[in-house]
This record gives sequence, structure tokens and C-alpha cells, in this order.
Amino acid sequence: DRTFIEWDKDDIDTLKMMKVDVLALGMLTCIRKCFDLIEDYKGKRYELADIKSENGDSGPVFDMLCRGESLGVFQVESRAQMNMLPRLKPRTFYDLVIEVAIVRPGPIQGNMVHPYLKRRQMKPEEIEYPYPKGGNENELKDVLYKTLGVPLFQEQAMRIAMAAAEFTSEEANGLRRAMATFRNVGTMPKFERRMVDRMVARGYDPAFAQSCFDQIKGFGSYGFPESHAAAFAQLVYVSSWLKHYHPDAFCCGLLNSQPMGFYAPAQIVGDARNNDVTVREIDVSHSFGQNTLEEQTGKYCAVRLGFRQIDGFEVYDLDEEKLDKAKSAAAKSRAKRREDYWDQRIAAARLRKPFTSLEDFARETRLPKRALILLADADAFRSLGLDRREALWTVRRLPDDVPLPLFSAAAAREQPDEAAQPLPEMPLPEQVVADYQTIRLSLKGHPMEFLRLKFAEEGVVACEAVAHAHDRQRVRCAGVVLVRQRPGSAKGVVFMTLEDETGIANIVVWPKVMEKFRKEVMGARLIEVQGTIQSSPDRVVHLVAERLFDRSHDLMNLANDALGRKHPIPPGADIVEPLEDEQRAHSDSPVHKIRHPRNVRILPRSRDFH
Repeated sequence: DRTFIEWDKDDIDTLKMMKVDVLALGMLTCIRKCFDLIEDYKGKRYELADIKSENGDSGPVFDMLCRGESLGVFQVESRAQMNMLPRLKPRTFYDLVIEVAIVRPGPIQGNMVHPYLKRRQMKPEEIEYPYPKGGNENELKDVLYKTLGVPLFQEQAMRIAMAAAEFTSEEANGLRRAMATFRNVGTMPKFERRMVDRMVARGYDPAFAQSCFDQIKGFGSYGFPESHAAAFAQLVYVSSWLKHYHPDAFCCGLLNSQPMGFYAPAQIVGDARNNDVTVREIDVSHSFGQNTLEEQTGKYCAVRLGFRQIDGFEVYDLDEEKLDKAKSAAAKSRAKRREDYWDQRIAAARLRKPFTSLEDFARETRLPKRALILLADADAFRSLGLDRREALWTVRRLPDDVPLPLFSAAAAREQPDEAAQPLPEMPLPEQVVADYQTIRLSLKGHPMEFLRLKFAEEGVVACEAVAHAHDRQRVRCAGVVLVRQRPGSAKGVVFMTLEDETGIANIVVWPKVMEKFRKEVMGARLIEVQGTIQSSPDRVVHLVAERLFDRSHDLMNLANDALGRKHPIPPGADIVEPLEDEQRAHSDSPVHKIRHPRNVRILPRSRDFH
């Protein structure tokens, strides 16, 4: 039995009771699901404690991180983290602790990043630690040696104040409270003169004393405690280990834990395929509600996409059932039974006998017509000899939500429509766009590859051309927008990640350019960027934007006739419309009046972070 009491956190402080933050992290769910998949399909059970950076298999994992290959990895999958990894070159667990803590607004605003990276290139004996004139030379070295003389953690800020400015424990705790993320209400300045003046009085250089406080002040914006960073670093390493040694289970676990992270299912699947994992399409004869693993093909198991990837398809989730156990009896009585979920009906029917036709499938599963349309539109009837267009045509001929009786089903197969004509084959570009519109990814291709000739004729290069070898060259590059970021610490700079069939390109949009092209930056789904390639000595490459153009209308060339007959598409952000077509919104409408899922958008939304 548990009792929840809502007390104000300040009252808890007054009562001097200990407070503990309990974080619910999506990556913990993902890791658990990965471990379950490995046990079920590979016969070995892992726990968090089994995977340690001190183990002998850590070398390839750190090699992967040093290359910046961290898509899907906890905490280090953002573009800023991917760019930092090749510069920091982590080789130990504590390096990951640093990696988690350093790409944060606090260290960035406190100007701690570049000094730390510079000191990593130095020999230990070359690193100097400030000390008061005539005082103990190791006074701050004892505090800062683990971070090479640069304060990165809240605990270090408190120890500096106590060691260098001789703060009492009460004053240091007040400083900590002022630094705390959710308490940063302008209380830091009152500590500034106290700390700086005391440090100068003890013999520290005034410039160093001021810069030291300025660094500490940066912690007012999301500075990390060391313990917090260490806890996160463990999940960084575990998820990195899974990505390297079990990319099949990692891909499957990530897909089954969506939505989470920076990247959409298309990029997760693409990354797995780049790592030699076979990914198989959704199919009524093979798929389950969740994404699953199948027999090994090559080095890894194959990933079978599940029905959960289909927008609007009702799928049973075991985790949801566990949550339902805590509900009241009345709520449980209103809950949907497990066997009524669409994916459960398919699995149960498949156990009885293999499906022989779409009519047979409809009769055995007794699914509503909406479910059949979603499956047909997701191209899930290939094993029954029907492509997307043929399946949709066949489903439309079925009665509305009336299960076919045995003899009627047989008659339907034996007496084809006399007026029916052979359906034209659906072109590959149209297939790919339809895949993205229904399951948010395609195993058949990338939309950009069908626009490549058109863009090449215009002088627009592929994303792979934005590379170190082309440093300082001016180029035109186009791609689908995956992620937009405008961190508070970046002073108005927007970072964009574009994707095409060759890979990704990282775009930097300075504030003045953003002012001029705001509509294109924030609204375009397919964007063309004109700018200059910049590469660092560590081969971190960006395309610095000078001009941007919304090319989303070019995606319409790949769409089918139904999309072509749509209302004129408005410019900018309105091109991407959310799919909010719940069945309950159409309870009084015949199924054929439900708007088609593919009529509402061209590609899934980008993932935007501000």
C-alpha cells in the first residue's frame, strides 16, 4: 500500500526532510525491452550491472562513440553531442560523465567547454591549477583535478567557494540552492561580491576570481551534479553497448519505445540497416503488434516491423496492462479486453490456420473495415499476393464492417467483378511516399532519391557532399528536415539536420539569416540550403546557411493521384498536418467516409526542440 502526500518542496526544506528526485526515463524502458529480446531470441539474459565500461569488450564501443555514431544512444544523440564526441574522444566511463555534463547550457554559458577540450590535449604536468599567492599550491587542484582544472559540476562549485573563498557550509549550500535549475530566481548576484572579494583578499588573481564566479554562474542554467551525470553516463554506455553488439535488438527496442529521442522511426531503421541488420516489412502473415526479431540473417537477427508502426492501428501493449492493474475496478471494467485489440485478433486467427486470401483474412479476424483499410494502405498483404493498390481495391469491395459468412466469402472469390480491369502497377516513388504517410518509414527507398536527377540538374548536391573534403566550398544542398534545435545557450542560432538517400547534413543558421528566412526554417519539410561548408580540425562538419528555400512542393511530384486532387497545399509549416483521425470521431459515419490517412500529410513531422 502506498500513500501520496502533496507537500510543497519549500516546506519539506523547512522541515529538513530529505528530498529524492525519481526520474522516469524512456531509455530505461528501451533497455529493458532490448534485454528481453536478447533473452527471447539469443538465449542470454543481461542486467544493467552486467554491462560495464571496465569489461574487456568496451574498446569497440568507445571507438563507435569517438566516430560520433550515437543515433539512438541515451543523452548523446543530439547534433551537439554527436559533434562533441569526436572532439572529446571518450575512452573511459568518466569521460562519458564529462560528455554528459559538458554539453549543457551551464558549462557552455560559463565558457568551460573550450578550456576543457584544450586541456585534454595537454600532458598532466602541463596543466596549471590556480592558487593564492603564498598559499597551498594544491588548494584547487584537489577540487578540480578530475576535470583538468575546469569546474563542470555543482559539487565542484561549492567546494571552490569553500576552499578559495572560505565559504561556510551554510553559505556554500545557499550557493548551491541559487544554482539549482528550478530555483534560479536572481539570487546568484548576492554571492558574487562575497566570493570574488574573498578570493582576491586571499591572494587569487582578480581576473581569475571573476572568471571563476562567472563559470559558477553558468550553472544557474542546467548545471549537472556529478552524481546525476554519472547515473546518466551508465545509461549512455549501456545503450552504446547495445547499439554496437546487438543493433538488431537495439533497433527493435527503440521502435517499441517510441515516441522518445531525437530521431523518427525512419532514421532508426536506416541506421540499423547501415549496421547490417535486415529489416522486414509489416505483413499480416508474419507481424505482431510490437516490432519483433526473427531468425538470424548474417551476423544479426532480422527485425520484423510490427503493426504498432501503422498510424491509428489498435495494438495491445503489455506495459499498458501493467499500469491498468493499479486502476479501480470500475475503470478496469470499462477497459478493452486484450483479445479485442486488432493485433491480438490477427495473431489468434493466424494460430488457427494460415491466411489464404484477403477475404479469408477478413472473415477469420473479424476486423472492422477501418482496420483492413489501414493494413492495405500500409502494404501489409504482400504475403497474400496483393500489393497496396490491389489490397485497397479488394478491401473497398468488402461489406462495411459485416463479417463475410463462409459461403458469401467463397462466392466473392469465385465471382469476380465483371467490370474490373487490371490495376496499373503502383510506381515506386508513389509506393515510397505512401509508406512514409502510413508507417513513417519505407524499406523501398528514400523520397529524395526520386528527386535526385531534378536537383542535380539544378546544381544541388547530396548531403554526403557536405564533408570535410569540401571545407570552405560554397554549395547548394537539399534534404528532408529531421530535427530543428534552438538551444537557449546558442543565442538565437538554429541547428537543423537534413537527410537524403546518402546520409545527413548539419546546418547552422545564424540569427540574422534566421530573421530573413524564418518562414522557410520553421515551416519547410523539404528545404534547400545555400551556404559554405565549415569543417573543424576534428572533422566536425557544418553547412553555414546563407539562403534557404522551401522545396516541399517538390514532394507532391511523388504523390499519387489522390494527393494530386487534394486542395491546394498552403506554404510553410501547414504542409505537414497532424493525423488526428480517431475512430470515435466518426462513430456516426460510414467507414467509406473516413478520410484516408494518406490524404493528410506528405511526410511525418520533424522533431523540433527549443
